Amino acid sequence: MHSKIWTDMFVLALPVLEKILRPVIVYFFLVIGLRLAGKRELAQLNPFDLVVLLTLSNTVQNAIIGEDNSVTGGIIGATALLVVNYLVVRFLYGHKRLDQIVEGQPALLIENGIVNERLLGKELITRAELEAAAHRQGFASLEEIACAVLEPGGTLSFLGKKPAPEEARHRELLERLDQMMAEMAQLRRMQAPPPA
Repeated sequence: MHSKIWTDMFVLALPVLEKILRPVIVYFFLVIGLRLAGKRELAQLNPFDLVVLLTLSNTVQNAIIGEDNSVTGGIIGATALLVVNYLVVRFLYGHKRLDQIVEGQPALLIENGIVNERLLGKELITRAELEAAAHRQGFASLEEIACAVLEPGGTLSFLGKKPAPEEARHRELLERLDQMMAEMAQLRRMQAPPPA
């Protein structure tokens, strides 16, 4: 009984080369597939996008592990994925042009306070989804935003038109403190006894 447990856990049911090739092939398929699907999938703007990403991993699981559920097979597969990812990232770091092709370009969804409806349509992002993303970053409405960028990795970055109310209040308090400190320094100079 005990030997079967150890055999099931550590003896490979597939050849080592197959355990390495399976995750590598799936890795490149997913990189290409997600690139073609667009930045929207990575941004997870609605529940459907999240469901796609969650089920995607489960869908390709059997393609990665095959008929091998051993710990050794899992470690070999995970190591293959990590090594391939490291090599790809390292390679792309030295080849900026190729990196831009693989990653894509940022999309300027709002520029100078004006929403670019054409780019929203191209990226398949609705105005409501853009507003929801802005709300998550603390903006009450799109009118408060000077610039919004959909980064190649799917991140939405927003830049406000004017400082947030808390930031404006903080700046005002600092200016008042500076003014009070200057007045106190002036009072001290006036009250200081003349040098003897």
